[in-house]
Amino acid sequence: MSAADEILDIVDEHDQVIGRSPRGEAYARGLRHRCVFIQARDAAGRVFVHRRTATKLVFPSLYDMFVGGVVGAGESYDDAALREAEEELGVHGLPRPTFLFKFLYDDGAGQSWWSAVYEVRCELPVRPQVEEVAWHDFLTEEEVVSRLGEWEWVPDGVAAWEKLRLHRG
Repeated sequence: MSAADEILDIVDEHDQVIGRSPRGEAYARGLRHRCVFIQARDAAGRVFVHRRTATKLVFPSLYDMFVGGVVGAGESYDDAALREAEEELGVHGLPRPTFLFKFLYDDGAGQSWWSAVYEVRCELPVRPQVEEVAWHDFLTEEEVVSRLGEWEWVPDGVAAWEKLRLHRG
């Protein structure tokens, strides 16, 4: 099954399920769905940053300071967070990510999804999926901030980053 064929729950403005759709159709029609964003930090507290592959359905070749992805139909945010973090980092036995908050991402141009933000400490050696990650490194928070104006970042990740910084005070 391709990523475009994965079935997603379609949700309303209150995050209540109102239907189901293949991912490709949800993206093409701008149907609101659910996503998870997990900020992974290493033992030194550095943030996992990566550049998405050119084959990604959304935001190809852009940088991201979160791992994550869509929540499958019938899947919980918590289960999706653990699954996505382990998949994208290429690890097994990761601690369950800690839920921080949820927000409705809306780019004003037809892309909207409920976004659950998590954090996790990854002290295991990472082996990111080559299908998902073209480049990766662990950067200090200061290094991430300095690159915000230099690199082209996924817009939903930047929105989550800004909300996370406000959340932490």
